[in-house]
Formats: sequence, structure tokens, C-alpha cells
Amino acid sequence: MDTELLLATLAFQIAMCFSPGPNNVLCAAHGSQHGLKGTMPLILGMAVGCSALGLFIGAATVVSEENQNLFQLLTYIGAAYIAYLAYKVATSPPIDSNHEQADRLGFKTGMALQVVNGKAWIHFLVLLTAFGGLFGTGFFSKVLLVLLNLTFGLPAVITWAAFGTLLRRLFNSEQSAKNLNMAMGATLFAVAIWIALPH
Repeated sequence: MDTELLLATLAFQIAMCFSPGPNNVLCAAHGSQHGLKGTMPLILGMAVGCSALGLFIGAATVVSEENQNLFQLLTYIGAAYIAYLAYKVATSPPIDSNHEQADRLGFKTGMALQVVNGKAWIHFLVLLTAFGGLFGTGFFSKVLLVLLNLTFGLPAVITWAAFGTLLRRLFNSEQSAKNLNMAMGATLFAVAIWIALPH
């Protein structure tokens, strides 16, 4: 194995997995409302959806790279979906234990978000093309890269959800909880705008 390529791959993985993006910001927002335990179904859905997306891109890298119109459409759909989630977070009232269960995002939402998550598409396109030779050639090498991605991606979203949980404890009055929801919603909306803008 090429040590230099391995180090470059790890640097890319850590930067992409832990930097702000739809998954991380949504986990922070959700964690601030429902705690880490209440966010785990969403996190597991993200892990499964993201890994499935990585395997799909691994099997069809050339098609994904060449069909820019499809990629652009997914980007806009993703931005709109994230903006909707931002609205839901920003307008959520402070919750009590009875209200908490009803408004939680779950496993299916975590999976569905990956289909329209522009950052995830870019992440895997770069990972599976620029660093695709780390474990050799063929589809099995792509599977290993997706598993390597999971070892960084899962701790990243858990860390962001835990950060949101900490914020919830700091903002425990009704007004401060509303302010936190608004701030988290605005941050998520900013991510949606960033995704929609040309890069």
C-alpha cells in the first residue's frame, strides 16, 4: 500500500467527515432538541444511506461524473430539502418529554437525506476517483474505501449530535431554547444556500 496515498486519503476523510455539512449540522440541530440518544436513529440512517450511496457511486463512478445535469438536479433538490429541514428546526417550539417523541427525525429521514446530499456525492466522487487506488482496483477496493469512510463518518455525526446535546443543556430556558432552534435552523439554511450556489 502506498503510504503517501494513505495519508492523503486519511487527511481528506477527516476534513470532509468532520467539517460542517448537511449531516453534521442537522445532527447538531437535532441533538440540541432531542439529545444524543434521540438522534441515534437519524445517525444510523445517515450511516446506512451514506454507505449505500458510496457503493452506488463506486459501481457507477463514470456515469456519475459524466452526467452533470443529473448531479446538478440532485444538488438543487438537496438544497431545497435541507432548507425545509432548516425551517422545521427553526420553528420548533421548546419541547417537553411528551412532545419530544413526535417530532424526532428517524432512520428513514437519515437515509433519504443522502440521496440529495450534494456534499456526500462530491465526497464519494472525489474519494472513489482521486483516492480510488488505495486498496487496488475493482469494486472490492471501493467497498473497502466506503468502510474506511464509515469509520470516520459515524464518529463525526455522533460528535456533532453530542455538541448539539451540550448546547441544549446550556440553553435550558424557554426563550433560550427558542433562540437556539432559530440559530440552528439559520445555520442549516445557510448550508442549503451554500449547496445551491455554483462552486
